[in-house]
Amino acid sequence: MSQKNFVELRNVTKRFGSNTVIDNINLTIPQGQMVTLLGPSGCGKTTILRLVAGLEKPSEGQIFIDGEDVTHRSIQQRDICMVFQSYALFPHMSLGDNVGYGLKMLGASRSDVKARVKEALAMVDLEGFEDRYVDQISGGQQQRVALARALILKPKVLLFDEPLSNLDANLRRSMRDKIRELQKQFDITSLYVTHDQSEAFAVSDTVLVMNKGHIMQIGSPQDLYRQPASRFMASFMGDANLFPAAFSEGFVDIYGYRLPRPPHFAAHGEGSVGVRPEAITLSDRGEESQRCTIRHVAYMGPQYEVTVEWHGRKFCCR
Repeated sequence: MSQKNFVELRNVTKRFGSNTVIDNINLTIPQGQMVTLLGPSGCGKTTILRLVAGLEKPSEGQIFIDGEDVTHRSIQQRDICMVFQSYALFPHMSLGDNVGYGLKMLGASRSDVKARVKEALAMVDLEGFEDRYVDQISGGQQQRVALARALILKPKVLLFDEPLSNLDANLRRSMRDKIRELQKQFDITSLYVTHDQSEAFAVSDTVLVMNKGHIMQIGSPQDLYRQPASRFMASFMGDANLFPAAFSEGFVDIYGYRLPRPPHFAAHGEGSVGVRPEAITLSDRGEESQRCTIRHVAYMGPQYEVTVEWHGRKFCCR
Protein backbone atom coordinates (compact mmCIF):
# COMPACT_ATOMS: atom_id res chain seq x y z
CA MET A 1 0.00 0.00 0.00
CA SER A 2 1.38 3.40 -0.98
CA GLN A 3 1.90 5.98 1.73
CA LYS A 4 -0.27 9.08 1.89
CA ASN A 5 1.42 12.30 0.79
CA PHE A 6 1.27 14.32 4.01
CA VAL A 7 3.10 17.50 2.96
CA GLU A 8 2.85 18.77 -0.59
CA LEU A 9 4.17 21.81 -2.44
CA ARG A 10 2.51 22.42 -5.80
CA ASN A 11 4.21 24.70 -8.33
CA VAL A 12 5.66 26.86 -5.57
CA THR A 13 7.69 29.92 -6.50
CA LYS A 14 9.17 32.41 -4.05
CA ARG A 15 10.56 35.79 -5.04
CA PHE A 16 12.22 38.47 -2.96
CA GLY A 17 11.89 41.56 -5.11
CA SER A 18 13.24 40.64 -8.55
CA ASN A 19 15.23 37.68 -7.18
CA THR A 20 13.59 34.26 -7.69
CA VAL A 21 14.78 32.07 -4.81
CA ILE A 22 12.45 29.09 -5.43
CA ASP A 23 11.42 28.41 -9.02
CA ASN A 24 8.26 26.33 -9.58
CA ILE A 25 9.04 23.59 -7.05
CA ASN A 26 6.91 20.45 -6.65
CA LEU A 27 7.58 18.38 -3.54
CA THR A 28 5.76 15.63 -1.64
CA ILE A 29 6.58 14.10 1.74
CA PRO A 30 4.87 10.76 2.48
CA GLN A 31 3.36 10.33 5.92
CA GLY A 32 5.91 9.28 8.54
CA GLN A 33 8.92 9.86 6.28
CA MET A 34 12.02 11.98 6.84
CA VAL A 35 12.85 14.03 3.73
CA THR A 36 16.03 16.10 3.70
CA LEU A 37 16.69 19.20 1.62
CA LEU A 38 20.38 19.20 0.75
CA GLY A 39 22.34 21.74 -1.22
CA PRO A 40 24.99 24.47 -1.18
CA SER A 41 24.44 27.75 0.63
CA GLY A 42 21.90 29.97 -1.09
CA CYS A 43 20.22 27.14 -3.02
CA GLY A 44 16.78 27.80 -1.47
CA LYS A 45 16.47 24.90 0.97
CA THR A 46 15.87 27.05 4.07
CA THR A 47 13.33 29.12 2.14
CA ILE A 48 11.32 25.96 1.44
CA LEU A 49 11.42 25.08 5.14
CA ARG A 50 10.17 28.56 6.03
CA LEU A 51 7.40 28.28 3.45
CA VAL A 52 6.20 25.00 4.95
CA ALA A 53 6.39 26.52 8.44
CA GLY A 54 4.37 29.57 7.43
CA LEU A 55 7.20 32.00 8.15
CA GLU A 56 7.14 32.99 4.47
CA LYS A 57 4.30 33.07 1.94
CA PRO A 58 4.81 31.76 -1.61
CA SER A 59 4.70 34.19 -4.51
CA GLU A 60 2.93 31.48 -6.51
CA GLY A 61 1.67 27.97 -5.84
CA GLN A 62 0.04 26.08 -2.98
CA ILE A 63 1.14 24.26 0.17
CA PHE A 64 -0.85 21.35 1.63
CA ILE A 65 -0.50 19.62 5.01
CA ASP A 66 -2.57 16.49 5.69
CA GLY A 67 -4.70 17.22 2.64
CA GLU A 68 -5.59 20.79 3.66
CA ASP A 69 -4.51 23.92 1.82
CA VAL A 70 -2.45 25.89 4.37
CA THR A 71 -0.93 28.37 1.91
CA HIS A 72 -2.44 31.36 3.67
CA ARG A 73 -2.56 29.98 7.21
CA SER A 74 -0.31 31.32 9.95
CA ILE A 75 2.34 29.18 11.62
CA GLN A 76 0.04 28.76 14.64
CA GLN A 77 -2.64 27.16 12.44
CA ARG A 78 -0.42 24.54 10.79
CA ASP A 79 0.26 22.09 13.67
CA ILE A 80 3.99 22.03 13.01
CA CYS A 81 7.04 22.39 15.24
CA MET A 82 10.53 23.52 14.32
CA VAL A 83 13.93 22.66 15.78
CA PHE A 84 16.26 25.59 15.14
CA GLN A 85 20.00 25.76 14.53
CA SER A 86 20.33 28.23 17.43
CA TYR A 87 18.17 26.07 19.81
CA ALA A 88 16.05 29.17 20.72
CA LEU A 89 15.81 28.26 24.42
CA PHE A 90 14.75 30.77 27.08
CA PRO A 91 17.78 31.33 29.38
CA HIS A 92 15.66 32.70 32.25
CA MET A 93 13.52 29.54 32.40
CA SER A 94 14.36 26.10 33.75
CA LEU A 95 14.66 23.28 31.24
CA GLY A 96 11.33 21.92 32.41
CA ASP A 97 9.65 25.27 31.76
CA ASN A 98 11.32 25.49 28.34
CA VAL A 99 10.06 22.06 27.31
CA GLY A 100 6.57 22.65 28.70
CA TYR A 101 6.17 26.19 27.38
CA GLY A 102 4.13 25.21 24.32
CA LEU A 103 1.76 23.04 26.35
CA LYS A 104 1.29 25.85 28.85
CA MET A 105 0.39 28.27 26.04
CA LEU A 106 -2.17 25.74 24.79
CA GLY A 107 -3.86 25.74 28.20
CA ALA A 108 -2.78 22.32 29.50
CA SER A 109 -3.13 21.76 33.23
CA ARG A 110 -0.10 22.10 35.48
CA SER A 111 -0.15 18.39 36.35
CA ASP A 112 -0.38 17.38 32.67
CA VAL A 113 2.48 19.69 31.74
CA LYS A 114 4.66 18.32 34.54
CA ALA A 115 4.01 14.69 33.58
CA ARG A 116 4.60 15.23 29.87
CA VAL A 117 7.75 17.30 30.47
CA LYS A 118 9.19 14.44 32.50
CA GLU A 119 8.30 12.00 29.73
CA ALA A 120 9.75 14.23 26.98
CA LEU A 121 13.06 14.77 28.80
CA ALA A 122 13.36 11.03 29.38
CA MET A 123 12.92 10.45 25.63
CA VAL A 124 16.02 12.54 24.93
CA ASP A 125 18.05 11.00 27.80
CA LEU A 126 17.73 14.04 30.09
CA GLU A 127 15.59 12.54 32.82
CA GLY A 128 15.85 14.57 36.03
CA PHE A 129 17.05 17.76 34.30
CA GLU A 130 13.79 19.68 34.83
CA ASP A 131 15.23 22.17 37.34
CA ARG A 132 18.48 22.95 35.54
CA TYR A 133 19.04 26.05 33.42
CA VAL A 134 20.42 26.53 29.92
CA ASP A 135 23.82 27.78 31.11
CA GLN A 136 24.25 24.62 33.21
CA ILE A 137 24.19 22.15 30.30
CA SER A 138 26.29 21.47 27.18
CA GLY A 139 25.46 22.39 23.59
CA GLY A 140 24.44 18.83 22.80
CA GLN A 141 22.12 18.75 25.80
CA GLN A 142 20.62 22.09 24.74
CA GLN A 143 19.80 20.62 21.34
CA ARG A 144 18.12 17.65 23.02
CA VAL A 145 16.03 20.07 25.11
CA ALA A 146 14.97 21.82 21.90
CA LEU A 147 14.02 18.44 20.42
CA ALA A 148 12.02 17.51 23.54
CA ARG A 149 10.20 20.86 23.37
CA ALA A 150 9.09 20.03 19.82
CA LEU A 151 8.16 16.39 20.47
CA ILE A 152 6.04 17.14 23.53
CA LEU A 153 3.46 18.89 21.32
CA LYS A 154 3.06 15.81 19.09
CA PRO A 155 2.97 17.91 15.90
CA LYS A 156 1.74 16.69 12.53
CA VAL A 157 4.99 17.86 10.93
CA LEU A 158 8.45 18.36 12.44
CA LEU A 159 10.89 20.75 10.75
CA PHE A 160 14.67 20.80 11.32
CA ASP A 161 16.71 23.85 10.30
CA GLU A 162 20.36 22.68 10.27
CA PRO A 163 19.98 21.53 13.91
CA LEU A 164 23.46 20.04 14.30
CA SER A 165 25.65 22.69 12.69
CA ASN A 166 26.76 24.19 16.03
CA LEU A 167 27.90 20.84 17.49
CA ASP A 168 31.28 19.14 17.25
CA ALA A 169 31.73 15.99 15.15
CA ASN A 170 31.12 13.44 17.91
CA LEU A 171 28.01 15.22 19.19
CA ARG A 172 26.67 15.54 15.64
CA ARG A 173 26.87 11.78 15.16
CA SER A 174 25.09 10.97 18.42
CA MET A 175 22.41 13.64 17.91
CA ARG A 176 21.64 12.65 14.33
CA ASP A 177 21.16 9.06 15.52
CA LYS A 178 18.85 10.26 18.32
CA ILE A 179 16.83 12.41 15.91
CA ARG A 180 16.39 9.51 13.49
CA GLU A 181 15.50 7.10 16.29
CA LEU A 182 12.77 9.37 17.70
CA GLN A 183 11.43 10.34 14.27
CA LYS A 184 10.93 6.67 13.39
CA GLN A 185 9.63 5.79 16.86
CA PHE A 186 6.87 8.41 16.71
CA ASP A 187 6.31 8.15 12.95
CA ILE A 188 6.46 11.94 12.54
CA THR A 189 6.45 13.38 9.03
CA SER A 190 9.64 15.45 8.95
CA LEU A 191 11.49 17.91 6.73
CA TYR A 192 15.19 18.36 7.46
CA VAL A 193 17.56 20.99 6.07
CA THR A 194 21.34 20.57 5.99
CA HIS A 195 24.38 21.22 3.79
CA ASP A 196 26.17 18.16 5.27
CA GLN A 197 25.91 15.12 2.99
CA SER A 198 26.80 12.51 5.61
CA GLU A 199 24.17 13.98 7.93
CA ALA A 200 21.56 13.90 5.15
CA PHE A 201 22.39 10.28 4.31
CA ALA A 202 22.24 9.18 7.96
CA VAL A 203 18.82 10.62 8.87
CA SER A 204 16.81 10.43 5.64
CA ASP A 205 14.39 8.17 3.85
CA THR A 206 14.59 10.50 0.84
CA VAL A 207 17.05 13.26 -0.06
CA LEU A 208 16.16 16.18 -2.33
CA VAL A 209 19.18 17.99 -3.75
CA MET A 210 18.76 21.65 -4.70
CA ASN A 211 20.84 24.19 -6.58
CA LYS A 212 19.95 27.79 -7.46
CA GLY A 213 16.28 27.39 -6.57
CA HIS A 214 15.74 24.20 -8.58
CA ILE A 215 15.46 20.53 -7.65
CA MET A 216 18.39 18.67 -9.20
CA GLN A 217 17.48 15.12 -8.14
CA ILE A 218 15.28 13.27 -5.64
CA GLY A 219 15.92 9.75 -4.37
CA SER A 220 17.18 7.51 -1.62
CA PRO A 221 20.70 8.24 -0.33
CA GLN A 222 21.91 5.08 -2.09
CA ASP A 223 20.41 6.08 -5.46
CA LEU A 224 21.78 9.62 -5.34
CA TYR A 225 25.28 8.39 -4.56
CA ARG A 226 25.36 5.47 -6.99
CA GLN A 227 23.34 6.93 -9.87
CA PRO A 228 23.75 10.73 -10.01
CA ALA A 229 21.67 12.25 -12.79
CA SER A 230 24.10 14.99 -13.84
CA ARG A 231 27.68 16.24 -13.62
CA PHE A 232 26.61 18.55 -10.78
CA MET A 233 25.13 15.62 -8.84
CA ALA A 234 28.19 13.43 -9.39
CA SER A 235 30.48 16.14 -8.01
CA PHE A 236 28.18 17.29 -5.22
CA MET A 237 27.30 13.87 -3.78
CA GLY A 238 30.71 12.92 -2.46
CA ASP A 239 33.97 12.93 -4.40
CA ALA A 240 33.85 11.90 -8.05
CA ASN A 241 36.59 11.56 -10.64
CA LEU A 242 35.21 12.71 -14.01
CA PHE A 243 36.73 11.23 -17.17
CA PRO A 244 35.96 11.87 -20.87
CA ALA A 245 34.45 8.73 -22.37
CA ALA A 246 33.20 7.29 -25.66
CA PHE A 247 30.12 5.05 -25.64
CA SER A 248 29.64 2.20 -28.08
CA GLU A 249 27.45 -0.88 -28.22
CA GLY A 250 28.19 -2.75 -25.02
CA PHE A 251 31.24 -0.74 -23.91
CA VAL A 252 32.51 2.49 -22.36
CA ASP A 253 35.97 3.56 -23.52
CA ILE A 254 38.08 5.75 -21.19
CA TYR A 255 41.53 6.48 -22.64
CA GLY A 256 41.51 3.08 -24.34
CA TYR A 257 40.41 1.29 -21.16
CA ARG A 258 37.20 -0.59 -22.05
CA LEU A 259 34.51 -1.29 -19.49
CA PRO A 260 31.09 -2.96 -19.86
CA ARG A 261 28.45 -0.29 -20.55
CA PRO A 262 25.77 -0.06 -17.83
CA PRO A 263 22.26 -0.29 -19.32
CA HIS A 264 21.30 3.28 -18.31
CA PHE A 265 24.30 4.78 -20.17
CA ALA A 266 23.95 6.22 -23.68
CA ALA A 267 24.42 3.56 -26.37
CA HIS A 268 26.54 5.78 -28.63
CA GLY A 269 28.40 9.08 -28.53
CA GLU A 270 30.71 10.89 -26.15
CA GLY A 271 30.33 12.24 -22.63
CA SER A 272 31.76 12.07 -19.13
CA VAL A 273 31.91 9.18 -16.69
CA GLY A 274 32.17 9.63 -12.94
CA VAL A 275 34.12 7.10 -10.89
CA ARG A 276 34.10 7.18 -7.10
CA PRO A 277 37.54 7.12 -5.39
CA GLU A 278 36.71 3.91 -3.53
CA ALA A 279 35.90 2.15 -6.83
CA ILE A 280 39.51 2.46 -8.06
CA THR A 281 42.11 -0.09 -6.98
CA LEU A 282 45.87 0.46 -7.10
CA SER A 283 47.90 -2.72 -7.52
CA ASP A 284 50.79 -4.33 -9.37
CA ARG A 285 50.41 -4.50 -13.14
CA GLY A 286 47.83 -7.04 -14.28
CA GLU A 287 46.09 -8.06 -17.49
CA GLU A 288 43.42 -5.33 -17.29
CA SER A 289 45.45 -2.62 -15.57
CA GLN A 290 47.01 0.56 -16.93
CA ARG A 291 50.11 2.37 -15.76
CA CYS A 292 49.69 5.57 -13.72
CA THR A 293 51.87 7.81 -11.56
CA ILE A 294 51.31 8.38 -7.84
CA ARG A 295 51.62 12.11 -7.11
CA HIS A 296 50.58 12.37 -3.47
CA VAL A 297 49.59 10.14 -0.54
CA ALA A 298 47.62 11.51 2.43
CA TYR A 299 46.91 9.55 5.60
CA MET A 300 43.23 10.08 6.54
CA GLY A 301 42.95 7.85 9.62
CA PRO A 302 40.86 4.85 8.53
CA GLN A 303 42.23 5.06 4.98
CA TYR A 304 44.82 6.59 2.68
CA GLU A 305 43.86 9.09 -0.02
CA VAL A 306 46.08 8.76 -3.07
CA THR A 307 46.33 11.33 -5.86
CA VAL A 308 47.21 9.66 -9.14
CA GLU A 309 48.04 11.00 -12.62
CA TRP A 310 46.78 9.08 -15.64
CA HIS A 311 46.89 10.37 -19.24
CA GLY A 312 47.70 13.85 -17.92
CA ARG A 313 44.66 13.95 -15.62
CA LYS A 314 44.87 13.83 -11.82
CA PHE A 315 42.30 11.87 -9.85
CA CYS A 316 41.75 10.50 -6.35
CA CYS A 317 41.46 6.95 -5.05
CA ARG A 318 41.11 5.44 -1.59
